[in-house]
Amino acid sequence: MTTGTAFFHKFDRHANGKGLKGATTHYCPGCGHGLVQKYLAETIAAFGIQDRTVTVSPVGCAVFLYYYMDTGNTQAAHGRAPAVALGHKMANPDSIVVSYQGDGDLASIGLAEIVHAAQLGVPISVVFVNNAIYGMTGGQMAPTTLTGQKSTTCPTGRGLFEGEPMQVAEVIAQLKGSVYVERTALFDQKSRKRTRKAIEKVLKLQMEGRGFGFVEVLAECPTHLKMDAVQAEAWVRDEMTKEFPLGVLKDEEREPWFHLGNPEFDAERVEELIGASNEKPDTFCDRFPDHLAAEDVSLKLAGAGGDGAQTAAMLITHSAINEGFDATHIPSYGPESRGGTSYADVHIASDEVLSPASPEPHILIAFNAPSLAKFGPTVQKGGTIIYDSSVITDVPAFPEETKVIPVPFTAVAASLGKVLVKNVVALGALQEATGILNEESLLLAIRRSLQNKCAMIPINEEAFAWGGRCVREGIEKL
Repeated sequence: MTTGTAFFHKFDRHANGKGLKGATTHYCPGCGHGLVQKYLAETIAAFGIQDRTVTVSPVGCAVFLYYYMDTGNTQAAHGRAPAVALGHKMANPDSIVVSYQGDGDLASIGLAEIVHAAQLGVPISVVFVNNAIYGMTGGQMAPTTLTGQKSTTCPTGRGLFEGEPMQVAEVIAQLKGSVYVERTALFDQKSRKRTRKAIEKVLKLQMEGRGFGFVEVLAECPTHLKMDAVQAEAWVRDEMTKEFPLGVLKDEEREPWFHLGNPEFDAERVEELIGASNEKPDTFCDRFPDHLAAEDVSLKLAGAGGDGAQTAAMLITHSAINEGFDATHIPSYGPESRGGTSYADVHIASDEVLSPASPEPHILIAFNAPSLAKFGPTVQKGGTIIYDSSVITDVPAFPEETKVIPVPFTAVAASLGKVLVKNVVALGALQEATGILNEESLLLAIRRSLQNKCAMIPINEEAFAWGGRCVREGIEKL
């Protein structure tokens, strides 16, 4: 074992590392997070695993772990740290992965993630800091808040209506995948030593590939307990330990089993598995559509579920990628698969899409009146709106610079005998109105999407042609 710490020598991320803050944490006086992180940093250094350790921290007071830990760090969404930790472990089996979470995070929104991670049993190390309150967000009741304990959301004290406190360590210990579960504390020197040893053990078990390890640490939050540090320590000792008894809940001897090989990144093998090809597709564009935007064109396609907005968006995205541009498609659905709201954000960039959302699109394709009313005003100055004039009769007023084009998507599709191809009518109109890519670019994507339904290709090609014709000839109604 070596000596030292895995902390940064100076905490540059804390107030830019200026003055005293460059050597101190942001935690409140008496907070338990500082001690737990100290033990974790010292153990990582002592085991000589700093260069292959990845710490994962989610939302809450745990969020700023990456300010201080000189290891690999990943910020996870609220409650999702175990899922992210598993991803790291599977992608790099030799890494040492630590999921560092608080009780408001792990025991509430992240309960499903921690239970399934423990049941899976993959060797990762979880350090769970339980201070019985939502600390960062204002002192709301947490799943671990004690009976009778006051919080901003149970100001008279937690009672029967709020339910009993959740004993997470006991739950994890019952799962077959966990190999080691212990609850420790920080209120005196003996309990702190026990916490350090528990952290050492949970990391060692992972290093040996034996299984899932979980350490719950009862910690103080003087700010929301409205106590000083000494009083908070006494409260943890005298009150918290009654509900959350200290000790080892599970410690099984298991043979090392985790010998997962490194993931395979052989491009030819991946292509074989997914049935892809590295052959360069036919291209038809001689340049990026910079007449619409210099480097990144954003679109929004919106309608009701079943209008085909998502399919049209995906076809635009595939066409752009085939042409060598970077493109993204982000879907958003309503609660119903048919009839609910559905819209898609699309970006086409000459180099790289930096943000896939389209809150202010250059182009809007609206399949129904609510979509036109909602998203029409968000179109950028000088942008283009193409809407289904078959079903939209009341068109809001838009700025003069906005190009507004009515095209009877539904009526054209119905006249062809297949209402479902109205989204392809919209694509034809899009190409004619904006010149966004190339007619053959979009038609190639349509044909490829129908390679298992070849009989549908002719009607889709006709629908595309009609969309373009409607724009050229100003056909608003059929």
